[in-house]
Amino acid sequence: MGSGTDEAGGGWSRRRLVGVLGGAAASAALAGCADESGSGGSGSGGGSAVPEVRETARTSAPGSSASPSDPRPLYLGTYTSAEGGGRGIGVASYDPGSGRITGGGTITGVPDPSYLAVHPDGGTLYAANEQARGAVTAVRLSDRTVLGSRATGGSHTCHVSVHPGGRWLLSADYGSGTVAVHPIDASGALGERTDQVTHRRPAPGPGQEGPHAHQVVTAPDGGHVLAVDLGTDTVYSYRLDERNGTLAEVAQAHTRAGAGPRHLAFHPGGRYAYLANEADDTVAVCGYDAATGRLTIGTPQSTGAKAATNYPAQFAVTPDGAHAFLANRGDNTLARYAVEADGAELRLLGTVPVAGDFPRQIALSPDGGLLFAANQRSGTVGVFRVDAASGEPRLTGEPFASPVAVCAVPL
Repeated sequence: MGSGTDEAGGGWSRRRLVGVLGGAAASAALAGCADESGSGGSGSGGGSAVPEVRETARTSAPGSSASPSDPRPLYLGTYTSAEGGGRGIGVASYDPGSGRITGGGTITGVPDPSYLAVHPDGGTLYAANEQARGAVTAVRLSDRTVLGSRATGGSHTCHVSVHPGGRWLLSADYGSGTVAVHPIDASGALGERTDQVTHRRPAPGPGQEGPHAHQVVTAPDGGHVLAVDLGTDTVYSYRLDERNGTLAEVAQAHTRAGAGPRHLAFHPGGRYAYLANEADDTVAVCGYDAATGRLTIGTPQSTGAKAATNYPAQFAVTPDGAHAFLANRGDNTLARYAVEADGAELRLLGTVPVAGDFPRQIALSPDGGLLFAANQRSGTVGVFRVDAASGEPRLTGEPFASPVAVCAVPL
């Protein structure tokens, strides 16, 4: 969803296009940010009011001794400032057997929570507040209390992830091309930013007016942090100082010009990752060297899309590393790949309709048995049962209605 080559086309930035089109149709037509109006998402860590929670069902609390067949929590991201958008973080539950989703309420007081991540201990949920003044918010899950927000120092925060050690929150700012680090205290609350890096080099790619950091994740070995930048056609590798919360760049990996890399997902073996290139509708297998943090981007491959215009969004890899799935926006499909050669190769097996419009994000349940697709334009979340042997995803029932659904996180 880069500027100039974004999915709306015509050389418009997704920000400007949302402002011109307006309303629910505009917010749904873009995989990018909603408009910049609405309440701010930054400030100090304390002092946030306890959010309103409208409940119709209760899910098992994190860390509880729930049976494997009990309903499991599902959290949903949206744009609160978009017409037709949600009022905050959606709270639902899903049946691990049938995949059926049941609504459970809304955690309000969290503006534009477009991407969500959970602390490794399961006790705290973190949201990217995708607004002009970028911010990140922490929510305690035991009682759904907002613990406060912190400014990232950038604009339009679009991705968050928690370092495996649980002490640092990483965030990516699409608008400013920046990556920030915030400390996490024992309660799960966030402290003031300890570092921020800006992707100043190389120069922006074709049709891009600047850097657009789209994702920041920690490699499986825990030694390096990788940031994917759509605007500069680059994946940056950093070493995180776990004592001070600072980032030091150690390597860069460049796609071909105009590819527009968006998201990558690691194979569980840790030696390979799979990169979705949004602007040129391709994917690539990447080699990863844990010793140096260096990523090597392979030859572009097909997304399997048949539509004239398609923007691959996100990969999901099964826990056993046997299959990978790709969300295709425009084609409105899930591409299914066989993972071969211990992770070094992807073989396209075909595509399956998502039964929705514009699958912005996908996620697997912890056991890999269910796949959730957040469909932004249709405002739905589709659930697929994943066959353990073939990896074939099969829709489990009617999609669940969720306003401007841009993220689904199953626990």
